[in-house]
Amino acid sequence: MRRHAHGLVLGKFYPPHAGHHHLVRTAQDQCERLTVLVCAASVESVPLADRVAWMREAHPGADVVGAVDDIPVDLHDPEIWEAHMAVFRCAVPGRVDAVFTSEEYGSELARRFGAEEVLVDRERTLFPVSGTAVRRDPAGSWEFLGPAVRAALTRRVVVLGAESTGTTTLSRALADHYRRRGGVWAKTGWVAEYGRRYSEEKLAAARAADPAASWADVSFTSEEFPVIARRQDADEEQAARLGSPVLFCDTDSFATGIWHERYMGGRNAEVERIAGLTRRDLYLLTDHTDVPFEDDGLRDGPQLRPWMTERFRAELERTGRRFLVVRGDRAARLEEAVRAVDALLAEGWHFTDPLPENR
Repeated sequence: MRRHAHGLVLGKFYPPHAGHHHLVRTAQDQCERLTVLVCAASVESVPLADRVAWMREAHPGADVVGAVDDIPVDLHDPEIWEAHMAVFRCAVPGRVDAVFTSEEYGSELARRFGAEEVLVDRERTLFPVSGTAVRRDPAGSWEFLGPAVRAALTRRVVVLGAESTGTTTLSRALADHYRRRGGVWAKTGWVAEYGRRYSEEKLAAARAADPAASWADVSFTSEEFPVIARRQDADEEQAARLGSPVLFCDTDSFATGIWHERYMGGRNAEVERIAGLTRRDLYLLTDHTDVPFEDDGLRDGPQLRPWMTERFRAELERTGRRFLVVRGDRAARLEEAVRAVDALLAEGWHFTDPLPENR
């Protein structure tokens, strides 16, 4: 039997971690109704809307609401307490029967709500993690992060290039390289090129109708490219939710825009809109000059490779994307790419500090 009619969990969730989720689940088990109040200050670098969305995804049975709270924390100042309570009561109107917390201020917070305090894992023995620890070292706290937060923090590296320039080889080799580092990196993900599978299925359909059909008999319409771009991004997002702090992608929806240009003779606004929805951190452009062309039955020919390499480079520059052109044999390309990815990871993640707290 649930003991409380209406429970409350309150916090910054900057960002949410396993300790937060344990607190919410504990509260849900004991309450008929649970409100989770996400409070964010304007100076913090993770938007309130993102934190609310992450908590809603993790706790669909709770009522997750958000509030901007730009008042510094001073647990010894009654006036500041009341200023915070005005924000809390506005976001959570009505009676609160129990306040669930792992914080030292929980008793006073519960008293001001006229509610019972329920202290949960105050010493953080079950999940030894904090928001401060996550912000300081996301990779070191990776095991405590949920899928949505992982997807938001994952460093995404896209390998792209013209036909038969080694994009699949290099992206797979990068994923293998980081998996061998072990620990949190053992789950480093790799995303296949969906457009290739789509092309294989189109060729198979053509051959079902005419066994003599070849790649030259396959044609595309402009409407097919947004389908490919959305599926490519969906596969990427799913991999980012499950993997390590870095993800390697064999092309992406930005590259789909170039392929549309190649086959349809111009840009596709919908593909570009889709490509703009997802942040990528580094592009590795495989140059064609050091790689012999291999016809695998789904390729148009070596004559197009210089043009495509230049179009990739021009669009990467035009859109301000961070990229590196990789050249040389397989070993040289992998070595150069690993250096670039290590440099990216060494930059770390940058969270702005929360407002000052006087506890």
